[in-house]
Parts: sequence; C-alpha cells; structure tokens
Amino acid sequence: MAIYHFSVQVIGRAAGRSAVAAAAYRSGARLRDDRLDRDHDFSNKPGVVHSEVMLPENAPEEWRDREKLWNDVEAFEKRKDAQLCREVEFALPREMTQAQGVELARDFAQAEFVDQGMIADVNVHWDIGEDGMPKPHAHVMLTMRSVDKNGFGPKARDWNRTELVEQWRERWADHVNERLAELDIDARIDHRSLEAQGIGLEPQTKIGAPAQRIEAAGIEADRAEDHRRIARENGARIVADPSTALDAITQQQSTFTRRDMAMFAHRHSDGIDQFNAVMGAMRNAPDLVELGKDDAGQDRFTTSDMIEAEQRLHRAAAMVAERERHEVNDRDREAALARAEARGLVLSGEQAEALAHVTDGRGLGIVVGYAGTGKSAMLGVAREAWEDAGYTVRGAAVSGIAAENLEGGSGIASRTIASMEHGWSQGRDMLASRDVLVIDEAGMVGTRQLERVLSHAADAGAKVVLVGDPQQLQSIEAGAAFRSIHERHGGAEIGEVRRQREDWQRDATRDLATRRTGDAIHAYDTHGMVHEAASREQARGELIDRWDRDRQASPDASRMILTHTNAEVRELNEAARQRMREAGELGADVHVAAERGARTFAPGDRIMFLQNERGLGVKNGTLGTVEQVSVQSMIVRTDDGRDVAFDLKDYNKIDHGYAATIHKAQGMTVDRAHVLATPGMDAHGSYVALSRHRDGMDLHYGCDDFASQDRLVGVLSRDRAKDMASDYEPAQSYAERRGITFRERVERVVEIVKQVPEKVRGMFDGLRPAAEGGQRPERKAAEDPEAALRRARGRALVRHARAVDAIFAAQDQGDKASPDQIRELQEARQRFEEVRPYGSHDAEAAYRKNPELAAEAASGDARRAIRALQLETELRTEPARRADRFVERWQSLHRASDERYAAGDYAGHRAARAEMGNMAMSLERDPQMESLLAGRKRELGISFDSGMGVGRDLTLTFGLGRGRGLGL
Repeated sequence: MAIYHFSVQVIGRAAGRSAVAAAAYRSGARLRDDRLDRDHDFSNKPGVVHSEVMLPENAPEEWRDREKLWNDVEAFEKRKDAQLCREVEFALPREMTQAQGVELARDFAQAEFVDQGMIADVNVHWDIGEDGMPKPHAHVMLTMRSVDKNGFGPKARDWNRTELVEQWRERWADHVNERLAELDIDARIDHRSLEAQGIGLEPQTKIGAPAQRIEAAGIEADRAEDHRRIARENGARIVADPSTALDAITQQQSTFTRRDMAMFAHRHSDGIDQFNAVMGAMRNAPDLVELGKDDAGQDRFTTSDMIEAEQRLHRAAAMVAERERHEVNDRDREAALARAEARGLVLSGEQAEALAHVTDGRGLGIVVGYAGTGKSAMLGVAREAWEDAGYTVRGAAVSGIAAENLEGGSGIASRTIASMEHGWSQGRDMLASRDVLVIDEAGMVGTRQLERVLSHAADAGAKVVLVGDPQQLQSIEAGAAFRSIHERHGGAEIGEVRRQREDWQRDATRDLATRRTGDAIHAYDTHGMVHEAASREQARGELIDRWDRDRQASPDASRMILTHTNAEVRELNEAARQRMREAGELGADVHVAAERGARTFAPGDRIMFLQNERGLGVKNGTLGTVEQVSVQSMIVRTDDGRDVAFDLKDYNKIDHGYAATIHKAQGMTVDRAHVLATPGMDAHGSYVALSRHRDGMDLHYGCDDFASQDRLVGVLSRDRAKDMASDYEPAQSYAERRGITFRERVERVVEIVKQVPEKVRGMFDGLRPAAEGGQRPERKAAEDPEAALRRARGRALVRHARAVDAIFAAQDQGDKASPDQIRELQEARQRFEEVRPYGSHDAEAAYRKNPELAAEAASGDARRAIRALQLETELRTEPARRADRFVERWQSLHRASDERYAAGDYAGHRAARAEMGNMAMSLERDPQMESLLAGRKRELGISFDSGMGVGRDLTLTFGLGRGRGLGL
C-alpha cells in the first residue's frame, strides 16, 4: 500500500556522528574516514538497490566519488559542533517496481535538491519486512553549503527554512501521486498530518528494515521499533474506536471496498493478530454501512457520517432551491440580451433557456453543459441582468485558473472556494440575501465543501448557481456532489458545442462528453490529427516539431501543449523554449531562483503563475509573456492585457508556460492544442484535453506507452467517475431508518423565510413537513393572510397526494379505486384548485411520471413534489418547452422499451410501452402541443402522415395502448 513518510534530520558532530559513516551505511559500501582514520564497512548490508551522487551545475566532478565528497565535507567543517549534512528520508510506494521506485526518487532529488544547488547522495533501499512485504524507501544526504567549480562556499541559510521542509513534504506527495496516476496504479498519498486531515491517528515516523543502524560513534537509536510502536498504538486506537479508520478512508472517497479496508489495516497494525483485530473492528463498526455490490461485483461500504454529510448537502440544496427571491423581470433580461447582441453575442436557443432558468427567481440554478457550449458567455448576460435588477454577483471555483476563466468569460468577479471560505471563517465577505453566487466547474467540488457553501448560502438567503459538467475532471475530495444535486433538482442543459469551428469537431466533443471516446479519437485520426511514434520520447519530439511549425505559420493564434504529469510538462516546456531560442525570438537569458528550482527566463518567454496572489491580480494558472526580467524582478504581460510587475524575493511561484497539465486546462480555450498522451489519463482527462481548441488538436503518443491505437482508446476511455453513498439503495434506506431527513433545521428555515419580503416569497415557501411529534412552530395565521394561503396550499397538496397515492396503491394490487377513494380524490382536486388554479392538474402530471412523489408528499415530505409541480406548471404555460420535454421523454421511453425487451425484461418493456400510450393519448386533449409536434415527427419515429394528428400517428406507428392513469 502506498503510504506517506517524509522526514528530515541534520547529521552533526554535536551528536558524535560522522558524515562518512552515515554515507557508508546508507550506500552499503566500505568508505575510508580520513578524520577518524578508520574504515566504515557496510558492504554486506542487504537491500541497497541503487546508490548515486548527483551533482548540480558547476560542482567538481571528483565529488561523484562518495568517499571523496564526504571526506571533503568533514575537512571543510572545522567546528566541534558542526552541522555536516542534511538527510531526507521518504517511503516509496511498494506498488511500484524497483526500477520505477529508483526513477521516482532520482527525479524528485533532481527537481527539489540538485536543481537548487545541493549535492544529493541518493540511496534506495528495498528492504523486506518481517511480514514478507517490501518496505522500499530512500535516503538522500544533502550538502549544506553552496558549491561552484572551486569547491564549497558559504552555508546556504535559506535551505534551513521551516517552510522549505513543508514545501518538500507537499511536493513529494504531488510527485508520487502524479507518477502513480501515470503508471495506472490506484493508490494515492497525502502529505498533510493526520491531525490536519481530521484523523485521530498518530503518523508513523519510519518505514524501513528493523536491522540495527550502526554509525561510527556507536549505535544510532533504531527507529524501527518506534515505527512498530506507533502502528500498534494506532491499531489499538482503531480497535477501541474504528470510526477513526473509517473517517480516514472516506477523506477522498465516499464508498470503499474490503480491499481498501485491508490496505488501511495493514498500514495501521503490527503483526497478523492485530491486523485481524483491526479488520474485525472495522467490519463490526456501528458506523459502517454495507451498500451492496458495485458494477464490478465488489462489495462496497460507506459510513453513517458520509451518508449524513450527503443528506446535509441535499438538505441545504433543497432549502436554497425552495426560495424564490431573486427574480429578474423581463425588462432587465431583455436589456441584457440587447446589449449582448449589440456586442455581437447572440445566444443560442439552449443558452437563452439557460439564461431564463438562472434568472427566474429560484434560489438554486443548475446549468449542465458540454465543454465549449458557451456557459460563460451566457453567465455574462445573466450577470448584467442580475446587476440591473440590483443583485450583487460573485463567482467561485475550486482552482484559481477556473476562477480566472469564469471572471474573464463572464465578467463576474471570482475567487477560489477555499479563499472564499477562509474569508467567511474570519467574518469577512459573508454572503447576503441580495447576493448571487455562481460556482463554475462545480463537478470538481467535493461533497463536504459544497455542503458548507450551500449551507452558508441557505443561512444567508443567497442564490446559488452551479455550472459545470459532471463528465469532466472529478473532485479531489470525496463525492460527486454536483452530479447528485442535478439528478435531484434538474436544471438547464446546454448541448450545442460552440467552441470548435468545424461541425465534425463539435461532434467529437459531444462524443467525448457522452463517453464515446473511441469515436472521437477515430474522427481525429481520420483527419490526420492522431500521431503514433515508436516511443514517448519520439512522440514528444514530434509534438514539439508540429507545435513549432504551427507557431510560425500562425503567430497570432493561441496554443497550448497539454499532458498529464508535471514531469512531462517540464520536458515539453524546455523543448519548446529551445525552439524559441533557436528562432531568435527570446531576449537575453536571466537565471532565476524560482520556487520549483532554478529556471532561465528571457523577454519573450511564455510564463505561468503557480499561486494565487490577490495583490498582483494573478491566480494559479494565469498565463502571460515576459516583457522584462532581471535577477531581482520581472514584468509580465498577462494574456488578458495587464502588466504585472513583481520582485522575485516576494513572489517566485512561476514556471514556463508553453505546456500545462490537463488539470490546469479545464475551462481554458485556445485556437490549437497539442496533447501528449500518457498512461495515467482517463476518460475525464481526455475529454478536457481534447476539447480545449477552436481550430484543431493534435494527439501524440508513443508505442512504448500504448502498443496500439486500440490500447490508446482503451486507456483514454477509462471511467473513473466518483460515486456517492446515496447512489446505492441501502444508503437511502439507512437514512430513512435513522431519521436522517429534511426535517432538521425547520424552525431556523421558517425564521429565515419570515424575514423575506412577502412580495418575493415563493408560492410554496410556507410549506414545511410536520415537526417532531406532528407539531408545527406556532404561527398567527390571522395576522398573516398570505402565509395562511401558503399553508392552505400546502395542506391541499398533501391531501391531494394522499388521495392519489391511495388510488395508485389500489391499482398496484390489481384493484380498482373504490367509490370512497374516487370521491376523496374529486374533493381533494376541488380544494386544491380553490387555493391554486391548475394545482391538481400539474401535480397529477408530475405523479404520472413519478408515482413515488405522491407517496412522499402523502407522508409529509412534499419538497420533491413541489419542485416537480412547479416544473409541470412551466411546461403547461410554455408550449415550446413542453414540446421539447415531450420529445425527450418519448425518446427515452422508446429506448428503455427496446433495451428491456432485448434484456428479457418483458414486464419493464410493457410498462414503458404503456407510458408511451398515455403520452400519445394525452395529445388528444392538447391540440396546441399536437400542433407544435407536427414538425417533429422524425424525432418521434413517425414516417408517415395519417392526417389524424400526431397522437394518432404515434399510436398507429407503435401499436400503443394505455397505461395507468387517473382518468376517473
């Protein structure tokens, strides 16, 4: 199991230690110690699989000899308490081969130590533990003085900074996780302390062999026993409270398997007996909830805390969705559209529907759109309409570059969600009831984080608009919150791709969005945009050649090189920059001490900012071109036309910007993209990478990574979508048994509603489920006539739902509705129509589509029924939208009917056909709808015209009967 261990210590004479002896032990070699006049012989030490001295530029070559290097260090340091060297020790993932582990350690040492000017003595140990499992780790001994061709210089005090160690710790986790993903290994590590992760376990201090570690001055304390002690103590904690382990596992995944539990138990136990005890405690934990089997046939589990977190998320979403306080009138909306048209922006039909959806007053707006469908452009028009109506519009996203793209594309002032939450924790920038919060790339937001945001918005009475695509890059934290909320609340969908200029490329983007990755790649291959090479190295070279030709042919066009890992990004950046230098397009080089190591910049260089800095107005991922550079400072012209000047001692989080990782590209648009495929990619990453361009995309790959194009398609099609505990039926049943419902916080929500101006409250805002014991908060209906009307509507809806549900129950039993049931339904309809015209009509339309809504409303939880009723009202009053919904529903039922018949599910087939019959016959009572559908017969599968109307043509074409209904 991949684990996180990273420790740093200083080896010094004050403790009686010798750098030569330490080097001999770690390298498993025999070295002569000149100062002590003795040999240190560890040549019989097992497990040393790689040993190498790595030198920075200008260091004397003679120091590649380990014995020479460390004896010179000893000779140069004169003090009795001198600090001789620094040792960094880190665990390697045991899922890797030895060669992969060695390469990982070398690459990290080069990037973080050698490129910074340190000499690194790298030794990789592949020990085997008492349990027979490999315990790979690396020891890196580092010099502490600057070096040049003449030898050692002064001590580099910056290398002693505490924050540098924290940076190394984080970088190691990033480095490992990138490589694990590239190798398609399903494991990740986290550099944060267990306390910072909210995990009640102690971090282990050492992974390595239990052998004694002998130094020149005696026996060094063996930390292997300390490692086992911590493992034992953690195991005891888990046995006493298994929730600590389950909480740790669900930090980044909502559900997990038995294998996940076994891997965690192995890490946090000592010996087979305690392992069994830990596994037993976890399996018998009261918080563990069994969910059944997943699509791969594996048993999946979650925790009650995870279920409750998801319920809080949906409860918060429901509270936000219920309110109708932020309506934009037609005048303001039309004025915003007119200004957009004057600028040359004409919204498509889908964009216009999305605009109407997000500005219709409801507290929760949801827009799902494929990549490049113009979501940001639509939001820019919405922003103007909201602002004209007197609302304050704020934007947020998980990443800095996504927030920047939202701001650039829509004009909505935006920041990261983490920054926004930090301000809230300090009592700053709190949401207010007149705020509209737009969250872009919402599919990347984890369950817990989105719950916190929605809960704050619910408390403040703010409107929230979630925008994204669940099929693009997944959240790092646990859950698929955006997808789950969209499934419950619906929203506007934009499927017309506008980014690509050619139809076949727009079709390819739709293929990527709908998981037909192979079709998209074959389309690009047909047009000569997929390029195979013998190796990744050759593919990289061919990509740079094509990028360079494209750059020279179209110098004014925008372009970006995309790949999966930071290591590849650096290789591609260096190669692209070399072409710029050869073409004479760069000024004089200046060596800069950047955060990621020494870099060379020149006027004309492309640059990327790597950290948000509000003072400079840049975010993680901001791109620009260097205008001036010196050792001390830099001036950059950002791609949005601003000049940013900064001192490098204050801000050095920069790198070359010719290439970027796919994660940094989500939300980006360029004229042409050049993509290097590597094995760590999946369907989500390939969707993002292959849809960034307007004019064209070139995909390169090496046969050492992908033996064939079929293998390339297979890897780039892998679905790694995250799940939710609530995707599984047992989680919903568990929530119901435990009483985890929308009933909590009712009184507080009622108080919030009371504060809202009456003229902007929603028709059903006053409806609430009964509080515990069947009591409602006391109200004085006589003093609030409109509140009394809302409560009357609520009671009428529940009574009507109970009448409908009773008839559905009788029909499920094969019986007819009784005269009493029919009479009660008619009376309930009448009462409902008195307090809300067309109320029973719209509700019954919703119940026909989803009979479960009637049962829910009958039990007192009418939230979903209310939303469905409001949708039916919109469909009834907006004929064009009703026609769209009719076609979509018909096509869905037709597909379901065929699929169920092919699978042998004849009962399901008949049910779908019966519902189609109901739809066809409903047109007899709706001539307006039938007229609208007359021009859409092909979409409905009708190939002839009987002259008797669309409904009759559907019945004749498909041979339909009538299903269950309420035609009493």
